Amino acid sequence: MLKERNLKLLLTLLLFTVMATAASAQCAFHNSAFKSGERLTYNLYFNWQFVWVKVGTASFDTDQTTFEGRQAYRGSLITRGNKRADNFFVLRDTLLCYNTLDLAPLYYRKGAREGKRYTVDEVNYSYPNGKCHVRQRRLRHNGERVHEQHTYNDCVYDMMSIFLRARSFNPTGWSKGYVVRFPIVDGTKRYPAQLRYQGKVNVKADNKHTYRCLKLAYMENENGEGYKKIVDFYISDDDNHVPIRLDMHLRFGSAKAYMTSVSGLRHAVNSLVK
Repeated sequence: MLKERNLKLLLTLLLFTVMATAASAQCAFHNSAFKSGERLTYNLYFNWQFVWVKVGTASFDTDQTTFEGRQAYRGSLITRGNKRADNFFVLRDTLLCYNTLDLAPLYYRKGAREGKRYTVDEVNYSYPNGKCHVRQRRLRHNGERVHEQHTYNDCVYDMMSIFLRARSFNPTGWSKGYVVRFPIVDGTKRYPAQLRYQGKVNVKADNKHTYRCLKLAYMENENGEGYKKIVDFYISDDDNHVPIRLDMHLRFGSAKAYMTSVSGLRHAVNSLVK
């Protein structure tokens, strides 16, 4: 009798595991762009009274690790303003994500200090019964904590997980104006977002090299009042799809990030112009 109960329990656990795996697989995407150990660094510039001033650095690291017992990619983006920037505003952002090896989101965190404001967003993903469940949390700058839980029939993403996924998009056949749509979540909400292809352009990085790039505009419709451009990405027109330059449209002005170094790439750099 005990053996029969144990067998039933084992089969039940196995069934739940299979269902969860199948559900997360629905939100999966083949990674063809990066590998563990990739390191990207950037210089940050801010437009101050019509002059572009260097205000700090940023780094983006990708590593294979484990998250809650399963193999995962860990992506971390850290921006740090320098003392000169602190005279205008304090910029201290740390973004972190864990995705399965086939890029289904598992966890997202954004800690942002902008001026005197410090906020934290967190999202945990699970995939019960073929659906996508998210637990969302926000720590507001006044100390207030907000909690949300939602279950969706479709897949949702955060800013970090969609960035990792977008690097494996195949732009062959895209014409200018082509749009990829997807839902985005943060610590409190879900809203529509899109990537809009804006053609090819040559971009000079801060490592003195020029790259042929694909220009992609990341846009959000957070308040239902139409799409607002958040970032223009210039990514290398090769299989790595490395961001060479980012133009950021911030609440308090405009900023740019130029790539300074890159290591641990998965593919040869075929987008180098000079």
